[in-house]
This record gives sequence, structure tokens and C-alpha cells, in this order.
Amino acid sequence: MIKYDKGNGILKNWIVSESEFHPESLGKCEVIMSLGNGYMGLRSALEEPYLNEKRNWFVAGTFNKFDESEVTELPNMPDVTQIKMVLNGKKFTLQDGEILNYERRLNLKIGEVIRDVTWRSDNGETFNIRFRRFISLSNKHLMGMQIQLTPVDGNVEIDLQSGIDGQVNNSGVQHFSDLERRTYEDTYLTMTTTTTESRVGVAIACGHNIVINEKEQHVKPAISMERRRVTYNYKLKVSQNETFYFEKIVVINTSRDKQWQELSLNLEALKETGLDMIRSEGSLGYEELLNKSKEKWQDYWMSNGVFLQSENDIDELAVRFAQYHLRIMAPYHDDRIGIAAKGLCGEGYKGHSFWDTEIFILPYFSYVEPEVAKNLLKYRYRLLDSARSKALKNGYEGAMFPWETAWIDDGEVTPEWGAADVVTGEPMRIWTGIIEHHISADIAFAVWQYYLVSDDDEFMKNYGYEIIFETARFWGSRLEWNEIKKQMEICNVIGPDEYKEHVNNNAYTNTMAQNNMQLGLKCYEKIKENDPTCFEKLNECLKLNELFSDLKEKLPLLYVPSPNEDGILPQDDSYLLKKKLDVGYYRNQSRVDAIFEDYNITQLADYQVTKQADVLSLMFLHSNRYSKEIKKANWDYYEPKTLHDSSLSLSMHTLLACDIEEYETAYAFFQKAAMIDLGSYMKSSDAGIHAAAIGGIWMDTILGFGGIGINDGQLKIQPKLPNAWKELAFQIEWHGQRLMIEMSKEQKYIKVINLTKTKILIIEIMNMEYELKDKLEVKIE
Repeated sequence: MIKYDKGNGILKNWIVSESEFHPESLGKCEVIMSLGNGYMGLRSALEEPYLNEKRNWFVAGTFNKFDESEVTELPNMPDVTQIKMVLNGKKFTLQDGEILNYERRLNLKIGEVIRDVTWRSDNGETFNIRFRRFISLSNKHLMGMQIQLTPVDGNVEIDLQSGIDGQVNNSGVQHFSDLERRTYEDTYLTMTTTTTESRVGVAIACGHNIVINEKEQHVKPAISMERRRVTYNYKLKVSQNETFYFEKIVVINTSRDKQWQELSLNLEALKETGLDMIRSEGSLGYEELLNKSKEKWQDYWMSNGVFLQSENDIDELAVRFAQYHLRIMAPYHDDRIGIAAKGLCGEGYKGHSFWDTEIFILPYFSYVEPEVAKNLLKYRYRLLDSARSKALKNGYEGAMFPWETAWIDDGEVTPEWGAADVVTGEPMRIWTGIIEHHISADIAFAVWQYYLVSDDDEFMKNYGYEIIFETARFWGSRLEWNEIKKQMEICNVIGPDEYKEHVNNNAYTNTMAQNNMQLGLKCYEKIKENDPTCFEKLNECLKLNELFSDLKEKLPLLYVPSPNEDGILPQDDSYLLKKKLDVGYYRNQSRVDAIFEDYNITQLADYQVTKQADVLSLMFLHSNRYSKEIKKANWDYYEPKTLHDSSLSLSMHTLLACDIEEYETAYAFFQKAAMIDLGSYMKSSDAGIHAAAIGGIWMDTILGFGGIGINDGQLKIQPKLPNAWKELAFQIEWHGQRLMIEMSKEQKYIKVINLTKTKILIIEIMNMEYELKDKLEVKIE
């Protein structure tokens, strides 16, 4: 049972808790209570082992390919979290004995997981046990664990085993060469290894500390070395009502870390780095290391936190939950790494990045932490050579970005084959990496959105313009001439609705391509007029004059679908001609893809059934292009046909519902979006967190209900609070200025405070322009 009301006082709406132990559905809390710092992510498997557990520990960027027949994936690091305990001869496991009390909770405010258990063994002996765990924001390489145990009924002899286990794998795939294992000073353990194909070096070091009644104990352990595993085995006695503390501090370093990127692989040096770190940091102990991390979390929430007064407390918790996970999955430390579609807490999608980042996640960082947004876009810039190679391979010019990406040198990493076809029984071909092309336009769109929010000219000169020009060049070469209709078209693609493969003129794709090409022309004229030095530099290597001529010729000929006489924008050339299907049964299922129990993807091509927001996504992203009436007509047409079989769908529908002023409908969709991971369905998160849905929760809150947007390059604020919300307050960054924005439905005001105060800004509030120096308050109806 997952609960969200356990926080009181200053912890109200900060605690996610589990009140009962369910061994058949461990994955839920392993994921939603996962820990991380952007460098690494740890799935919160319990210390004691269980059959259905999934022990995942990932370090961002350490991709490896197991075999030529497979694509690269993030390797599961050797496990350090399993700690086995035997108490007076009885193995501690919650599947034996009796659970007298149980609660596990994630404190979003400080990034710590605590589990409290009162357990009675089969011997009738009772123990109070507390497990604690955190990953440090202060030192990205470090994590800490602590066990507190108090025997209630009598003395206890404890047998405890803890170490490093390299026998874990990625669902059967082993990514590491044989491991070197060492022990030092009866305290420290190390394991060093390399990935099998990418030759990434990994060095793990851990240290242990034992305290009984606040006195440090020097217990000599027995050493156990098995294949790919090294452990310390401790035996000690604890008297009744004494408290035994066992601390484990772990550090991990890899040769992918930036400080090693110019050096040749040296596992010995990597290991010594870890040993030095564990000796210095480990001596501080769990509490002091946690306090250092707490300070960083405090800074994060002070700058980025959202205050929300709602009739439903879970709304505020859901936004905090989203921001917590955005923080622990994002590469604050490195611009060579993207964000995985399942974050850093699950094997789903193999750690790959998709368009999810640009459309659903990047807005958060662009508005709140622009340096991280810049990292994510520089990651795409580093992929330009791969994008050019893919374009060339497919007969195009410019940059055709891979659908799935991993390390910056890996290129396209979309698997070729997927699950079995429900009709034929044969593996289904995965076409997304071949014909889902809109990602190139999505990236260009995100670059420009970042620029509009940040006003970061240096980024555009060094990275952004080149991305826009090269993707525009791709679309110019991708267009196909239809001699009969005398127009340029984009044929044989997959749009956001991945239930429709091999379609022509997908409205989303064509419109985003048009926007990309328009941006190419706009940027050409902008830098040619305003920055001749930048223009000459880019023109020399990118042949901008030729590109300009090509785009000017082709852009007016590009067919972009427009609404028909009923106001409906055709999703593609054939969608409106397809048969209708009663999708009510499939929309009401708690699991996604239920329709594939009855239909295969080929059969679905014949029906008006949509996986996720497609036309409706377009109408939000290009909101000024369509009237409210057109948006409403398309909502009424497409939403009933949409299964929401992607976690990306509900948040996008929330945003468009805000746009058409259907605020209570928007709120209902927001509540569903927030429950994708937090909800009661215990299998929804097994493969990892839904990163795009997490980003979508923040977008819904700030861009949807908060009404933050961009109008003709200007910041726009037009609140659309649902009835359940009374007040909303948050911070964003606009053109280098930190703004605190408050809005109150009850007191009828919008307040904007410029915390930076180095620029005067012109902003639009409720369709009126205002000059912001220090602060302003606008009364609203």
C-alpha cells in the first residue's frame, strides 16, 4: 500500500511511503523510491534478497554492447546494496517470521530512504530494525547505507555479510570482463573491471563501520571471495536493548568521468582514486555525509521548489516528486550524456534517450536550471556527426538525428526487432529508428525554445545555429515532389502516434519540419545582419548561402495539412478515411498496450485509433497557429480515439485542455498523469520511472495551470488554475533574471519579483504589457 499523507509539519507533502510489504510487487517502490544525483542512479531494492527483486545501479554514460546482435545499453553495475543478516541462526527475511510493523519512506526533501521494521523471527525473538540509504549530492561518486538493530527480547548473535557482487547483470546479459577483487585493512573492499566492448573502466570501493551503543567496534571480518563477488562476513553479539549500527559507504569512479577522458585507461589509478576517496569520506560517517548532501538538496529546493495550495495535497507532492526525479536523472555534471527514457533506475529502453528529452523534459531545465538545459543540448550537438552519418546513409543531407541515442559515438541504437506479433507469433520489426524522423525537428524546436527563454547568444553561436541549419538542410533533402499535386511532401514516416506506421504527410511531422526550415531561414537572416563574424564562420563550413537558396525555393511548396471544413486537422493523408473502432474497453485497462492482445500493429493501421497525443501535441507546441475553436474541435475528435498507451500522452492532453480553457478536464488529466508512477497499479513502474511523464507533471503545473509561455519572444503569464487550486508560487529564469511568481485565486493577484534585478524586462500578464524592474503586482478577475 503506497501512501502520500505521512509527512507532517515541515514534511507535509514531502514523503512517499509504503505501509505494507508485498514481495510480488517489489518493483514499484524500487523505482519510485530510487535514489540518484545525475551521475549515478540506484534502484531501491531492499537490503535482504528476494526472488522478484531487480538490483539496478547505473552510472550515466557507461554504455556497452554485449554482442554484435544487440544494441548498446547502460550496464548494471556490481551490486553493493545487498546485506544479508542471520539473527540467532535465523535468516532475516520478511517472508519468514512475523512482521509486527513495517514502513518504508522516501523523503523527497533530502533524498533519503528509511525503512522501519519490527520483526519477530520463527524463534519468537523480536527485533527493531531501521535501514537508511542516500546518494550524495555533495559528492557525485558516493552513497551511504546504515542499519540500526535493537534486540527486544534478549541477546542476539549477528552474522552479517556485506560486499560487492559482480554476479548481477542486465536481465541475463553480463557487460563486464572478469573482475579484480581486493580487501584492505579489514575495512575496505574494492572491485575493478572493464566493460566488454566499450572498454569503460569501473572501480568500486566500499568501507564498513560498526558501532554498538555509540562506541566504535573493531570486528575482524572473515573474507569471502567467489567468482565476481567479494564480501566481508562479520560475527558479533549485541545485548538486549543495545543498538547496533552498521554503516557502509560506497564510492564509484569510471573512466568515462570527465577527469579521465584525456587519459588512457588505467584501472590501478582508477582504483587508487576510489580508495583515497573512501578512506577520507568514509571516516566522516553516515550522518555527516548525509548532512553535506542535505545542504545541496536544501539549495535545490530553495531555488526550484513549487508551492501549491490545493484541496488535494497529493497535487503538491506530485510536483515535488517530479522535480526530485528530474534532479536525480539529469546530467548536471557532463554535456556528453542525455536523459534516459526510464531515468537511471530501470533497464527499460536500455538507458537510451528519445524525443522525450526535448519536448517533455527540457522545458523544466530551460526555465529553472538553464545550465542543465545547455548540457542536454550540447549533448545533441555532440551527436551531429552521428546525425550527419545517418542522413548520408539514408540518402539525405544535413543532420538526421538517431531516434534512440546512447553514448555520443554510438550512433543510432534503436533495436531492429521487438516483441512477438500477437497474430503471426513472429518478432515485430521496430520501424521507429528507420522512419520516425520528427525527432530532428523536435531538437531544433527545443534549441530555439531554450534560446527564447535564456537569450543565450553564446550557445547559439557555438552550438545552436549549427543544429538548426543542419536539421533544416536534412528536411530540405527529405522532401519529395508530388508531380500530380505540385507540392513537396514527407512520405513514409511514423508520427508521435506510433500505431500508424508508413504514413504520408503526418501533420505533426510536416508542421515541425516546416518550423525547422523557417528557423533555418530566420537564423540565416539574423546572424547575417547582426553578427557578420559568426555568419562568415558558419557559412564557410556549412555553405549557408546554398542552404538559404534551397530552403527559400522548397519551403513554399511544402504541403502542411490544415483543418478541413469541420475544423479537423487530418493526422495524416489516410487517418480520416480509416474505419472506426470502439476503444472504450482498451482505454479502461490499467496496463498499456492491452489492445495488442487482440490486434497487431498491421491491423491497427486500418482503424482510427491513436496511441498518444499526435495532432493535439502539435496544437499545443504551436498554440498560436490554431484558434481555440479549432483546438476544441480536434480535442473532441481525437481524444476519444486515443488509448493513452504512452506515458507522454496524458500530460500533453492536460496542456491542450488548459489552452482551450477546459480547466476541470485539464485537472482530471493532470491527476491521471501524476498517477502514472505514483498510482495504485503496482506494475506500472517495473522497467523504471517514466521520465517524460515526470517532466510533463511540471509542464502541466507551470506552463499549463500557471500559464507561463512565450508570445512573440516575450514572457507571457496567463494563469488557468483549476477550482481545486487556491495559490501557486514558483521560480523561473527568464533572460538571465531569476523571477519569483505568485498567483492567488482567492486574493485575485499575480505577483512577479525579479530576484536578480540586473535587467528591466517587458512581460505580458493577462494580455497586458508591464515593465518589471524589481517587482509588480497585478490584480485579476
